[in-house]
Amino acid sequence: MSRLDSPFPEPYNAGMSLAGDLASLDRDDEPAVDHFVHLRATWSDYARLRRMRGDGSVPRLAYNRGVLEIMSPSQEHELITSWIGRLVEAWCEERDVEISALRSWTLKRKKDETGVEPDECYVLGPTSKKSRPDLAIEVIWTSGGIDKRVLYHRFKVRELWFWRRGRIRVFAYRARGYEEVATSEALHGIDLPQLASFLDRPTMTKAVRAYRAALRSKPRR
Repeated sequence: MSRLDSPFPEPYNAGMSLAGDLASLDRDDEPAVDHFVHLRATWSDYARLRRMRGDGSVPRLAYNRGVLEIMSPSQEHELITSWIGRLVEAWCEERDVEISALRSWTLKRKKDETGVEPDECYVLGPTSKKSRPDLAIEVIWTSGGIDKRVLYHRFKVRELWFWRRGRIRVFAYRARGYEEVATSEALHGIDLPQLASFLDRPTMTKAVRAYRAALRSKPRR
């Protein structure tokens, strides 16, 4: 179920308001928090907004059967996202795990009226013929968005990580929905509390160097 508890605006009217919504998310005087807009919209509206945005990853878009979410991430959101990604990649390099980053890969399916863009995502092994990531990562900095588990489940994404308030929670795909699990099934052996503990370093490079040193000091299992 979606977590959209607040009332929606009036029914969405495609046209100039699309450009206006994009412009409102690109103001310099916005507070340093994630900014959400929820609108009633058709699949065509969603497709038009993707075209208007172009190849960029901002704003992030999600579509769930008539509901369009437009999210402009804060600086803090993007910093956490990039740091988690670099730490994951460092772990994979140190543990000889073959992985490729696909960033905010747009997953969309018209027949399900579903579209979602992760903050970060990865494919394990060769990327050829992969129609979905094996791992998607979402950074929750501000509450109020769509529950992305509903959307990812329709694409059968193997595993989701949700970072919030310094903690990474892991959800593994099951036929009836995602199940929260104690450890990652996609990256077997990764210690996520340890990884998250390096997010408080002053720079990303310092975090990655310290994390690599910690990994090298601990024998592989």
